[in-house]
Amino acid sequence: MNNVVTQVVVIAVLVIVVIFVIVVISKSIRIIPQANAGIVERLGRYHKTLMPGLNVIVPFIDRLRPLIDLREQVVSFPPQPVITEDNLVVSIDTVVFFQVTDARAATYEIANYLGAVEQLATTTLRNVVGGLNLEEALTSRDEINGQLRIVLDEATGKWGIRVSRVELKAIDPPTSIQDSMEKQMRAERERRAVILTAEGTKQAQILEAEGTRQAEILRAEGDAKAQVLRADGEAQAITTVFGAIHAGNPDNLLLAYQYLQTLPKLAEGSANKLWVIPSELTEALKGIGQAFGDRGAAAAGAASGGGGASPVPATSPVPATRREAAAAAAPAVPPASAPAAPSAPTAPSTPTAPSAPEPPTGPASGSPTIGGDAATGAGDAGAAPAPQ
Repeated sequence: MNNVVTQVVVIAVLVIVVIFVIVVISKSIRIIPQANAGIVERLGRYHKTLMPGLNVIVPFIDRLRPLIDLREQVVSFPPQPVITEDNLVVSIDTVVFFQVTDARAATYEIANYLGAVEQLATTTLRNVVGGLNLEEALTSRDEINGQLRIVLDEATGKWGIRVSRVELKAIDPPTSIQDSMEKQMRAERERRAVILTAEGTKQAQILEAEGTRQAEILRAEGDAKAQVLRADGEAQAITTVFGAIHAGNPDNLLLAYQYLQTLPKLAEGSANKLWVIPSELTEALKGIGQAFGDRGAAAAGAASGGGGASPVPATSPVPATRREAAAAAAPAVPPASAPAAPSAPTAPSTPTAPSAPEPPTGPASGSPTIGGDAATGAGDAGAAPAPQ
């Protein structure tokens, strides 16, 4: 009986020892994950920091505090009311990026580092934004972020925390201010649109004026070249006609007749009420009369069969004015009909100029008025004696 009791006691002791050994081993071995750190306190005092991996501590003497995450953390704080320099209350949301670099300092230097970072960010934000007006606060986010990061990094350095970035997520002014800003922006955009439209219209008008100017210049150059070419052509035509007239050697009768042909052109046009007759008209008519008289005398001498003395032929008048010389350059046109034969001279010893026969009714292209004047002039020219 005693042996049985002894065996049961031995077995119970062994079981207790095994359980105790298992507990001691489980309390002695600690596995720390990557990017984490553990603080070990021995008898309530800091002993060491456990790094990632397998670690052994003394059970029942060492105590492991909760693990600390060493990765960079992102904390978004709720909107905070901030008063700007122009006494406007705006709501600002902030986002802080930080990382624990010293697990011992983050554990023993500050009770709650997350709450401390939040409060420090809020107070620093109010100090920075309080010195700016609303316009500067809305447009100076980079400057505000830089100032916040510098202040937070300096304050949290002794806590074993490094603040890498601070961002302003939103800046919300009051509703009334938002409406005013929208109206201001709308007016500014309309002003810019009007300015751009005016600039476009100005550029279009400048380009149009430049195109018109270049077109006028090219048109003027074309007209000038056309006038030069036209003048060259007319000069060559005048030179050709002048050469042909001198090569044909026209007589005074043809020149006078051609001069009379140009007179009806003075009456061309429905607005002509007054005709100006040139002073050289009588000289031309006299030349035609003398020419007809000479032809009549020559015909009468031929009909008499060679009398005692032939009549003295009348010499052709020499043009006395420049207009007669210019008329010599016109193309020759033969008269419409030959004149009638004049009567024979009365005395062979003293020959006189025979009377001129009736001239033709006028040139084909002339007017009746000019034709009558030409006939009168021819009769006056026939009555004049021939030069000796």
